[in-house]
Amino acid sequence: MVIPAKYVHTNLIAEDWQALANFYEQFFGCIPVPPERDYQGEKLEAGSGIPGAHLRGVHLRLPGYGDNGPTLEIFNYNILESRNKTAVNRPGFGHIAFTVDDVIAAQKSVLQAGGKAVGEIVTLQTATGAKVTWCYVTDPEGNIIELQSWSN
Repeated sequence: MVIPAKYVHTNLIAEDWQALANFYEQFFGCIPVPPERDYQGEKLEAGSGIPGAHLRGVHLRLPGYGDNGPTLEIFNYNILESRNKTAVNRPGFGHIAFTVDDVIAAQKSVLQAGGKAVGEIVTLQTATGAKVTWCYVTDPEGNIIELQSWSN
């Protein structure tokens, strides 16, 4: 049975939610969707399973979808687990992707902002003949981003 659903958001837990939100605003044109979130108390503790949890952050409207499009939710918990080594092949959520005009220029901008390269820029041809030039980079906190550009 298919559950009637509509995609709403993807969440990133940040060490510094304000700096990470600023990165996505500056480099990908994400737009804050007020209000900033600031949650704590019994309901958050019960829902998150984290005693003493305090959650702060913001939703950013993703580019290309208008006022009702999905958001990137960037939050910070007052209690954080340690981060695993960045890996594109770790089971679970792997990366977010943005279509850009120029993968080389976009990669350079991300690296100058404190991101890191993961692999090289490559071009693959799909079964339909379309070509995608892409690479993986990380944001300044180590979350993986795919930068891609399509051509025929």
